[in-house]
Amino acid sequence: MTAPLPPLPGPSDPGEARTSLTLAAVGGPEPLRADAARNRALLLDAASRLLDRCGAADLTMESVAATAGVGKGTVFRRFKDRTGLLIALLDHREALLQAAFLSGPPPMGPDAPAAERLHAFGPAVMRHERDHHELILASRTDPLRTYAVPAQRLRLSHVTLLLRQARAAGDPEILAHTLLGSIDTPLVHHLTCERGMLTDQLEQSWHDLLIRHGVAC
Repeated sequence: MTAPLPPLPGPSDPGEARTSLTLAAVGGPEPLRADAARNRALLLDAASRLLDRCGAADLTMESVAATAGVGKGTVFRRFKDRTGLLIALLDHREALLQAAFLSGPPPMGPDAPAAERLHAFGPAVMRHERDHHELILASRTDPLRTYAVPAQRLRLSHVTLLLRQARAAGDPEILAHTLLGSIDTPLVHHLTCERGMLTDQLEQSWHDLLIRHGVAC
């Protein structure tokens, strides 16, 4: 059973209301008992050390079990498969990003105007995912799953709400999908690594998209 998906803000939401969204995990894990949480932390610590040492491509359930000093079955029971392990590794990093845009200081946090928050959001997400692109790409085994996980729904809800508050032109949810698609990790990786584009160019494109829809700082 996974955590409920954050709802998308509806047309009746007050235009200037503060965001009431809450933190959402990448894969929506269930709450854990204290002993299970300790075991999970032990395994994730081992996986993080392996990730730093050998990269996501060589991270296996067997190597995590050996590093943590437990049986392979323990790792499978906790994470089910390698994708589940990779998603769990992303959770902590994602929580830090979410805290920044849900409750952090300006320009990302709720005390800044909606337009300013939107212009800060895209570059921050791009930098965050650039730092973890190998892990993110390795966890993307099902392209459609990206749109269903709670963390992605939270981003969509957040951007949609800010677009409404900023009175952006066009359908806010479709525009939110377009904006988030422009900074999706595989695309950014392709444009920067394969096409040689600079991150600054992609960040400027985020700002340009917002300005074209009437959202200027």
